[in-house]
Amino acid sequence: MRDWGKAPVVALAAIGVFAGAAHAQSSVTLYGTLDTNLEFDTNFKSAGSGSANRYALNGEGLSGSRWGLRGVEDLGNGLSSVFVLESGIGGDDGTMQQGGRLFGRQAFVGLQSATYGKITFGRQYTSMLEALANFSPAAMSSLYEPVIAQIGPVYREDNTVKYSGTFGPVSVGAHWSFGTGGSSGTLDLSRLGGSGEVPGQFRRDTGFGARASYAAGPFSATVTYDQVNPSIIGNGGFAGTGTFKKAAAAASYAIGPAIFMTGYRWGMSTAPGQTLTRDNLYWAGVYYEMTSALSLTLDYYYQTFRSSTLPALRPAGNPRQLMFIADYRLSKRTDLYLTTAYAKNAGLCLDTASIAFNNGYQPAAGKDSMFGVALGIRHNF
Repeated sequence: MRDWGKAPVVALAAIGVFAGAAHAQSSVTLYGTLDTNLEFDTNFKSAGSGSANRYALNGEGLSGSRWGLRGVEDLGNGLSSVFVLESGIGGDDGTMQQGGRLFGRQAFVGLQSATYGKITFGRQYTSMLEALANFSPAAMSSLYEPVIAQIGPVYREDNTVKYSGTFGPVSVGAHWSFGTGGSSGTLDLSRLGGSGEVPGQFRRDTGFGARASYAAGPFSATVTYDQVNPSIIGNGGFAGTGTFKKAAAAASYAIGPAIFMTGYRWGMSTAPGQTLTRDNLYWAGVYYEMTSALSLTLDYYYQTFRSSTLPALRPAGNPRQLMFIADYRLSKRTDLYLTTAYAKNAGLCLDTASIAFNNGYQPAAGKDSMFGVALGIRHNF
């Protein structure tokens, strides 16, 4: 997902607007990505308890397919108003993604100061995703990168106020969501999370986080924290809120055309009276520009589960995954790629038979590994 905020764009309109002595300039940009691939997977969970290979055409691969509008207006004195509306689409079938939302990827408006940073309001990425996006070897690729295991399923949150700013080599950010608007994790996902903003229940479905990054020369590092407080729904209705916490640190170092990355993520998810999961996630990898057109990526993830009051949530062995990407750019806007991954003690993206992260790669009963490979094409506009 290296592309989450950096996709190439072309201008739709750039109109200078003058009123009296004011000289504010406005622009709106249309941008997007279409990414499709042909995929083959082994040990896929089939009807009943069977196992089968799967052949598929997917609408996302290195990137999630989307289109969007990005706007900015110069208000003078280094202050600008900004907005983003971004819609996820199925590159294979043209359907709206993110549960059918029109602008499910992003929808926010705010103010940006050249000196003091930016504050925005709406549906936005979490601080943890922004912190780790440039420290994940495969750039949070939509296909096979275990993004949900790394940062949680709610990496976009509704009803969010977010601040970000860059001051020399240091970048900082923080956010607060009054109601995350999404499912938050483990067990029966349909019974966790929601829109929040319920009178008298301020904590219900809230979320918050912060980040700080440093970049100077070939070295970069980041630390980040994220928490969501999902509502727990029982047979009698609302049963209280859980607490899902994650903290992470990562670093990278560039040597010539290669960027080496490593990171660690701590996690704990609790419901009233019990610990659902307590896990650690480690990763390391390298991104290598072999030529001006060809880049190679290799990354490895390793997950350990610790204490839990629900043993069924612990897989039989520690999940791990090895992933490789070869990406060939035909032009500045179009590339062809090969991506492949092998997971042990889990499905691809570190899905397991007991913990489904909504990636859809749960292994069949009795299978403790999966292999996947995809050939794709991506076009940015």
